This record gives sequence, C-alpha cells and structure tokens, in this order.
Amino acid sequence: MKTIYVKPKDVVHKWYVIDATGKTLGRVAVKAASIARGKHKPYYVPFHDVGDFVIIVNADKVQLTGNKKQNKLYYRHSGYLGGLKVENYEKLVSRKPTAPMEKAVRGMLPRGPLGNKLYQNVKIYAGAAHPHDAQQPEALEF
Repeated sequence: MKTIYVKPKDVVHKWYVIDATGKTLGRVAVKAASIARGKHKPYYVPFHDVGDFVIIVNADKVQLTGNKKQNKLYYRHSGYLGGLKVENYEKLVSRKPTAPMEKAVRGMLPRGPLGNKLYQNVKIYAGAAHPHDAQQPEALEF
C-alpha cells in the first residue's frame, strides 16, 4: 500500500461552523484545533497546513464545569518588572468575551510559524452572526 501525500497547494480547505452555546470550553477548543490541524483527514501530516477553516459562534455562551468561573485564572505580562496581570474567568469574559476560547484553541495548536498559520484559520465570534456566509460553512455537531 502506498502512502498518500498531498502537496499543500493541492489541499482543498473546507469551512465548518461550531455553535458553542451550552458546550464545555475545552471540548469545543479540542474539536476546533483538531479540525484546523487537519487530523480528521486521511492525508494528515504534522508539518503542513492540511486543515480546514473553523468558525466558532456564541463563544461567550460556552460553559465551564465546577467553580471555574470564579477560580480559573488567566495570566498576562506586560514585559516590564512587576507587570504580571491576573484575572479570573468572569472578569476576562466581561472585558473580552472571546478571549477564553482564543486562549484555549491557541494553546492546543503547535508553537511557531505553522501554529500561527493554523490559528489564522480559526475565526471566533461572541455572537451568532459571522461574516463568512459566502464560504457556505457546514454546521459541525458533536
């Protein structure tokens, strides 16, 4: 049996839309990162962009289990001495509703140039509307 190898320029990228309403943050992020990476395709290779585009809508309506809304902390640093900022999930969502989903998906993609390119294929929106209707995305249920 011969190994399937598709050149990156020959890959056809499809569009998928995930509605995150009522779903767990990590489960949506895992599915989005896996599709953006291309792991669902038979010709997946870890060193090329063979994945698809993913649109996540209603990212602000995602759920967390347990007491994570109060206890889960997000860190960022300004780069200056004493510049560490810490805020919990509720404060981060009130400031920027899509940030927890962005951080979760970004953390599940590889580091470096390939990860940066793959992250550009993930579009995250707080509401139900998105500007990608012309691409005719398929609804993804899991």
